[in-house]
Amino acid sequence: MAPPKARYNANKQENAVSRKPPKKLPSVGVPKKENKKTSTLKKSSVSENTSVSDKSNVVPSVAFKTFVSARLCSAIWAYISDCDETYNYWEPLNYIINGHGLQTWEYSPQFALRSYTYLLLQGVPGWIYQKIFHPSPVLIFYMIRCMLGFGCAVMERFMYKSICQEFGIHIGRLWLIFQLFSVGMFISSTALLPSSFAMYFGCSALAAWWTKKYPLAIFFVAIAALLGWPFSAIIGLPIALDMLVRQRMFRTFFLWAGISFVTIAIPMIVIDSSYFGKITFAPLNIVLYNVFTSHGPNIFGTEPLSYYLINGFLNFNIVWILALITPIMLIIDYFVVPAKSSSTLNFPRYITLAPFYLWLVVFFAQPHKEERFLFPVYPLISLCGAITVDVFQRIFFRLKTLLVKMKNSSTTTHYLDHTMFIAIIIMIISTVAGLSRVFALYRNYHAPMDLMMELSQFKTSNEYRENQIYNVCIGKDWYRYPGSFFFPASNFRLRFLKSEFKGMLPAYYAEGDNATQIIHPYFNDMNQEDERMYFPYEDCHFLIDFDEGKYTELEPSYSKRTKDWTILKSLPFLIQDKSHRIYRAFYIPFLTDNYTSYGSFNLLKRKKMKLS
Repeated sequence: MAPPKARYNANKQENAVSRKPPKKLPSVGVPKKENKKTSTLKKSSVSENTSVSDKSNVVPSVAFKTFVSARLCSAIWAYISDCDETYNYWEPLNYIINGHGLQTWEYSPQFALRSYTYLLLQGVPGWIYQKIFHPSPVLIFYMIRCMLGFGCAVMERFMYKSICQEFGIHIGRLWLIFQLFSVGMFISSTALLPSSFAMYFGCSALAAWWTKKYPLAIFFVAIAALLGWPFSAIIGLPIALDMLVRQRMFRTFFLWAGISFVTIAIPMIVIDSSYFGKITFAPLNIVLYNVFTSHGPNIFGTEPLSYYLINGFLNFNIVWILALITPIMLIIDYFVVPAKSSSTLNFPRYITLAPFYLWLVVFFAQPHKEERFLFPVYPLISLCGAITVDVFQRIFFRLKTLLVKMKNSSTTTHYLDHTMFIAIIIMIISTVAGLSRVFALYRNYHAPMDLMMELSQFKTSNEYRENQIYNVCIGKDWYRYPGSFFFPASNFRLRFLKSEFKGMLPAYYAEGDNATQIIHPYFNDMNQEDERMYFPYEDCHFLIDFDEGKYTELEPSYSKRTKDWTILKSLPFLIQDKSHRIYRAFYIPFLTDNYTSYGSFNLLKRKKMKLS
């Protein structure tokens, strides 16, 4: 007996946007005749309302609340995983808000690779908060982080609604769960990085594109590429091809590309030029440096292909694997599942998913690999993973109909009625692995941020002097410093001790007006060490030292110099070399402690301070 006729289209009434026009309802005061354009618009409107109001769907407002909750958790508990975030963004932002901060060579007028306009977008709310309420700097830090998390949640809400409309409510629900418990989103959603900013607006552009809001899509891509990260324009390439090749929307494309450039680039050039003291277009400078110089980004950070493969699994676990095989699964689905209608609303999937795989092709090929380079497409990993789960369910249902005669065979049989256990199992695995990873990250690496809070206790003690500059020194652990926002007052300064690291370190902005226009002679774009960056050990008032049991002449155990120092605070910090890869990556109760080793991250205070 032939298998029953089954509907494989995910977009039935209970699971996604319906393609069938709504039944004709009695109308009062509505003209009977309407042109084709009006009819199409009404059909689109009804379809969208159907998908949003369907009781089986997670209402976008509820989804937004869950996203806000998750991103606020990230704002409070995520640690700064990239020193580039600290020195290239939090430190210049501290200069803008509090009047002092470290400057890297990228902000030197000689190179001008970074944009102050981007910093001002994040810094103006923090500056207003500081002027009105005069909070401690660390509260400004967390206020800005919460603001970033809220902005990310707005993007995710917009994207969720578009996914439900374009790909189906079932895929939308899977994407929602994968996003909420994604470690990658936990890290990237509140990071003060252009790549995170590019994620907010790049993915918003895709959401606008999927709902055929072409002008908005172009404008969002421009924001992501100009104000954020210029390489995020890769996300917009499929949008441009769709408009120019498939839709022939030449006028709309060039008109809105021009409007976007004028409204974004011109103010950006004006602002950055005022900071650098010369005509500056930072996005162009960073492209020229990374693409057209002989050294460019390959001075450091070069990694094999396995770096992204491992990092993707750590941040998305099983969802990452599912996302990588999505094209293969879609091909199998095309030949195995006899679905005659498309499972998307407006576009074929080879176009809608092109931004993700184009991004992987470009960045996997680059020698310089960093985790943040994949931030802009993190939500697309969850989307492709959700699509693969849906394909697995459809293929499983197809095989089941071929091998087993269903008891209630009818034309109303739907594949989700028989395969939800697959989605549930994958969601549970992804959620448990994600929570395990998040807990491991907080447990293993959050100590530097907690340790710096102890300086606030010193500020309230009788030893503290308001007119004294306190030097907080750091050696080999310079890249773990969370930023000057964690200093309790403006009279604390970070100082670098000489260590085994031989690269370029940042320096403080010059004193006085127009400090951003001053060129420091010790900056270079070759990552070459300069001895003028180092501070005398004898003049340190505090010292941050990670005691992991390995010492050299330049990196001794300062914590054991008890004649000079007393330990104000000590917190455990993971020693990677002495810990098992699996158990340090994921927290497994009753097992992790047996296979991981921790050193002491110490905040030291000099017993006899030299006060000026």
